[in-house]
Amino acid sequence: MVSEQESRIRLHPEWLAPLRDEFEQPYMRDLRGFLRQEHADGRTVYPPGGEMFAALDAAPLSSVRVVILGQDPYHGPGQAHGLCFSVRKGQRPPPSLQNIFTELREDLGLQPPRHGDLSHWAQQGVLLLNSVLTVRAGEAASHQGQGWERFTDRIVSLLNSEREGLVFLLWGGYAQRKGRIIDTRRHLVLTAAHPSPLAANRGGWFGCRHFSRTNAWLTQRGQVPIDWSLPA
Repeated sequence: MVSEQESRIRLHPEWLAPLRDEFEQPYMRDLRGFLRQEHADGRTVYPPGGEMFAALDAAPLSSVRVVILGQDPYHGPGQAHGLCFSVRKGQRPPPSLQNIFTELREDLGLQPPRHGDLSHWAQQGVLLLNSVLTVRAGEAASHQGQGWERFTDRIVSLLNSEREGLVFLLWGGYAQRKGRIIDTRRHLVLTAAHPSPLAANRGGWFGCRHFSRTNAWLTQRGQVPIDWSLPA
C-alpha cells in the first residue's frame, strides 16, 4: 500500500523512508479502512487527502528545529490544511491562534498578521504536527482513537532519537503527555497552558515567552533564529 499512498499524498522522502514500515502495520490498514468508510458514508473529512501529511512535507526530518504539537485539525470548512494551529489565508484566525499572536506581540513585539497561515514557520523547520491528522467536518475530535496517535507517536520518537538539540513546544496537557518520551538531556522542552481561550484565560499561556526562549536556544547553538512574523 505504500506505493498507493505515495501516489495520492505529499510526503517528503526524508520522512517516507523511516516511516515506510509504519504504513504496513495493521493499525494503519485499519485507519485507511476507516477513512475510506467515512468517504463512502458521504462524510466530509478535513484536511483534504493530499494535505493530511502537509506538516511532514513542509518540514523534512533533517530541517526540523522546532516542534509544536497540536491535537487534531480544525473542523470548520476551509480551515485545516495540515499544519497544526494554522488556517488557510482568507480564513479568520481561530481564538487559539489569536492568542498565539497576542503572545507573539507581548514577547517579540510582532503585530498580529493579516492571516493565519503558518507555512512561513514550517519552511524554517518548525514542524506543526497534530496528534490526529484528520477530523470529520463539524465534529471535533471525531477521528481520535483510530490510529493516528500511534503514527504521530512514532514521529515524535524519531525526532527524539535521530535529532539533537530540538525545541519542543508543548502547549496543554494533551501535548505534554505526548511529549513524555522526549529526552530533556538532548532537547529543550518548553511547556505552557494551551492557547485556547478557556485554558489561556486561567493562566499559564500569556507570558510564557516561548518564542523568544526558542530563539535564544537556537542562537546559543549557533543556529539562525526563527522569524516568527508572517509575511503578507
